[in-house]
Order: sequence, then structure tokens, then C-alpha cells
Amino acid sequence: AAATAVYKQWIPNTNFETASNWDKGRVPCASDVVHFEKNKVVSVFVSSPHALTDMYLPLNGELVLASGAGFAAFNGSWDPGCDSGTTVRFADSEHHAWFDPTLWQALSPGGELKPSGRVFSVDEERVPCRYDDVIFQPETSFRVNIESSQQVIHLRSISLMGQELSSPEAWAEYLRGPSAPLQFHGNGTLQVTGTGCPDKSGCACGNALDGHRICAALLEASGSQCPVPACQSPLRPLGHCCGVCGATVNLDFTPDFDLQKYRDRLVQALLSQPKYASVRMAISKVHKAQTFLGVIPRSSTPVIQIVLIDDGAGVQTGSTAEQLAADIMEDIAQHGEALGISSGKVEVATGSTFSGQVGSQALTRITAGTVLGLLFGLLFLRGILFLYRRGKLRSLRRLPTLCLPRPWDRLEDLASPAPGSDKGFDNPMFNVEPLSTDPGEETPQKMAPKDHHVFYLNPLYDASETET
Repeated sequence: AAATAVYKQWIPNTNFETASNWDKGRVPCASDVVHFEKNKVVSVFVSSPHALTDMYLPLNGELVLASGAGFAAFNGSWDPGCDSGTTVRFADSEHHAWFDPTLWQALSPGGELKPSGRVFSVDEERVPCRYDDVIFQPETSFRVNIESSQQVIHLRSISLMGQELSSPEAWAEYLRGPSAPLQFHGNGTLQVTGTGCPDKSGCACGNALDGHRICAALLEASGSQCPVPACQSPLRPLGHCCGVCGATVNLDFTPDFDLQKYRDRLVQALLSQPKYASVRMAISKVHKAQTFLGVIPRSSTPVIQIVLIDDGAGVQTGSTAEQLAADIMEDIAQHGEALGISSGKVEVATGSTFSGQVGSQALTRITAGTVLGLLFGLLFLRGILFLYRRGKLRSLRRLPTLCLPRPWDRLEDLASPAPGSDKGFDNPMFNVEPLSTDPGEETPQKMAPKDHHVFYLNPLYDASETET
């Protein structure tokens, strides 16, 4: 997943001389009967001559003979170390899957195996990525299942039998030959592009759609279960199958960022320090999913992911990786602009404390839940208002209303009335200011005409008391 191409070599083969390809764990000898399953498709490379008693061949397959290789009938003479005379069966090669990380190994540009050192790859990047070069060893045969969730599996080039195919035309011609259907099976389609990653900031691997196949293959090899991490709150880096203890750093970058140069900088300036001898690092571009309010998926954005793990035990698990993450962030604070890094974010999981980022994620989820609850409440009220305006809820006006006395009203009813006054009472319906005694001053209110009668109900006046 780096800006420069990565070479990945397929490990298994279906060679006749490979002992593990036979059920007896050894190459058939002269007195043995060789048995290929009738309905199993095989492509078998034979590098030397062999004498056999008998051989049953499949209905569909090929034997690729090197110079000087071949088969001869056993003449019955004594063969040292071969007096068993048993049936030796060719092992099933159908289960070798393209998306099994245990079946690939990384090579240097010179063709040498890369040692398992300080820099590693997350699980999805252990399988060939879209800009990688794939190598099948010279003078070997193979059969690989390319079942995939991708419509097309893109690669930069494929090397077969010592011949590199690095153009779409050369690969299409090879697919028309007789060997390709015997070597590749499954619903997937391999496509050679001949082009490397065009972005100096790196390119994402492109195996996310088949991440479940990668993890299933890894878990099957390890007993169908991830190892139990030593830390309380393990991290799950993007593209990795199991939780890890240590730290991850996600970097936002600018067009000036160069992934290969930055990887070299980290290795030379930080990772090579003696205090970080126990730390391993993975760095690549990944697509991080973006969400609305931390809950609703929205889109994805490319970030540079740095995964740091160490071999600490107990409470010290991940603490050295945490310190290296802090040094990386300090270096970014000082030189980030010159390196093309705009910001960085750290997540930590050690054997002694919970990750602070995990806590903030939980707070984010709570906040998001609260906001969503308010939004749904507003939508509900808006729906009620809409129904009301449409007349769906107007019938509620005619329903009897139950009025419950309030506590403070009850207290007012029990309180003693205020003492009477000589002025009688205030009439809320008839409030007229007294006329001014100053002839030059206008009256604030006009008196009602005498012929105009104002009728109102006086709660303190009983007309029956005045009748004679």
C-alpha cells in the first residue's frame, strides 16, 4: 500500500517433488501407485524423472515436465528405501485461497525475502494490493482459489514460470491459454494494469471488501479465535482482524505529503532508537469512515494510519508504543507543516489504563444519542402540528376538559380575606380617573354619557336586598 510497488510471492505449490503435496508426506517411489482424484483439477510441475508401478490421472489436469523430466514403468528391480508398495494420493489443492494472508510472503525488489522486522503490515495488506507485483516462483505449478467480493482484483503485474506479465494485453493472452483455468478458479477475475500507485501520499490497499475472507482465513489458522489481548480496551486498527495493545496515530495530510519519505523518517529518527527496540510499526493509507454525530454513516476520507505495538507484558503492555506515539505527535507539532501533515489523532490502549480516546468515543455516542433524541422529539411535535393544521386533531377541542386544582390555588382559597375598606371595591369593568381640578389640564379619560348605560355583574351586589 505504499507509493512504491510491493512484491508478494505465493507460497504453496503443486509440484510433484514437494513432499507435503502427498498424503503419505513423501514423494512417491518406484513401487508405489500414484493416485490423482478423478474429478480434481490439477496442474503439476515435474522437475525430474520418476519410475512408478502405476498412476491414475485426473480427467482434467496437466503435467508440466521440465527438461529431462518424465515417467517410466517400474521394472521390478530393488529400489533402496522403497519397498512399501502403497498407494500414494495427491493432496487436495482446492482450499488454497488468494485471500489467505498465511499463503503470501513479502519480497524485496531484488527478490529476497523480507525479514519479519520492525515494520509490518496490517492483515488486509498482507494479501496483494491493487498496485502490487505478484510472483509465482519459477518452475513451480499452483492452483489458487480467487473467490472474491470484488468484481475485479487489480494488480500491477504477475510473474509466472519466470515470465513477468505487466500489461493488460499480455495477461489477456495468457488467460486464453490452457494453463490459466487449471491454475486459477473461483468467481474472481484477475486484472493486470501495469501501473503503480500514482499518488506520492500512497494508495489504499483495496482489499476492504474481502476483509471478512482475510480474517476468516487467519482465524481458521489460529484456532478460530483472536488471542486475548493483555490490555483492558484493545484497539482495532483499520484493516486488522484482531484487537491490539499499543497505540494508533491517524494523520490528516496535504498534497505535499510523501508516504515513503515519512516512513523512512520514522524508522531512522524514532523507531531505530534503542528505547524503542521492542516496538513494531505499520503505516499505510486507509479510508476511514465518517459519520454524522458519530452514529450515522456518511462517507469515507483517506488518512495515514500508524499502528504501534510492543512486546511488553502485564501492566507494561503497550506503554512503550504509547511513548513512541507521543514522540511522533511532538515531531508533527514541530515539523508537520514541512512534512505535509495538517493534524494527528492518537488512540492508546495499554495494560494499565483505559484508552482516553475510548472514553471520548463513549461520550460522543451519548451526546449523539441526546441530540438525536431531541431531533426526533422535534419531528414528533412538528407532525402533531401538521395534523392539527390539517384538521385531524380539531375534534380534540370538543372533548371535556378536566381541571385539577393547583396547590397554590387551594392555599389562596383557605387564606382569610383582607379587611374591608371604606372605599368599597375595585370595579374591573369601570375604572375612571377622577376629574382634574385644574381647568387648564385635560382629563385623562372622558366620563361616560349619562344616557349611556353600562351593564355588568357585580359579585358583591345582590339586587334582592334593595327591593322594597
